[in-house]
Amino acid sequence: MTRTLATLLVRALAIVALAASLGACAAADRLAGIGQAPPLSAIEDPTAQPGYVPVRMPMPEPEVVSFASNSLWRQGARGFFKDQRAAVVGDLVTVRVRITDRAQFDNQTRRSRSNSEDLGAGGMFGLESQLEQVLGDDVEADALVQASSDSSSQGAGSIRRSEQLTTNVAAVVTQVLPNGNMVIEGKQEVRVNFEVRELIVAGVVRPEDIESDNTIDSTKIAQARIAYGGRGQITDVQQPRYGQQVLDILLPF
Repeated sequence: MTRTLATLLVRALAIVALAASLGACAAADRLAGIGQAPPLSAIEDPTAQPGYVPVRMPMPEPEVVSFASNSLWRQGARGFFKDQRAAVVGDLVTVRVRITDRAQFDNQTRRSRSNSEDLGAGGMFGLESQLEQVLGDDVEADALVQASSDSSSQGAGSIRRSEQLTTNVAAVVTQVLPNGNMVIEGKQEVRVNFEVRELIVAGVVRPEDIESDNTIDSTKIAQARIAYGGRGQITDVQQPRYGQQVLDILLPF
């Protein structure tokens, strides 16, 4: 047992030392940036980022392509001369992020139950007079068994949530699936004073859902991944220090 405690203590000290070293590196970077605004990230290819995996989804049965003869319009086009909507890898599409989520739940449960059982024998062919000799003087024939039970439970719960996000962001078509659907991904960074706000949008869209002005609503994105956050001085103050985070993980109480 002592050896086990010693091993755990050594591991805990190693973790604390590692966290302290990482914190020191981060502190050095922060000290070098005193008085300067947070830097913006460079424009990068989303498909070249670590962890990027091409999207694979179930595909419908292949359909034979049909052409309309003697027609000035081609299928899927909304413009007379050229369709300006996103169609191939590298095209841009504007995503209208509209998230208005409000939920309210109130639950109340109440349950009560009461049981009572009485059993007696006022007459048993004259044998009731012999019960005192077998069970004692305190036994009465008309009240041999008496049992009662009572249970009650009550519960109440309430959930209230309200979220709202409204903005626009341009996304890049990173992949065209065999059925024609497109995988998009977009990232937007806005710096105000010393705070950087990030908006990330990704998912799968249908060409039919893209409107004539090359925009699409976020509610029409399948497998949507929308992240809104930030980094900077205000976000840094709102988070606990690294030491506090380590203690929150290690302490069992």
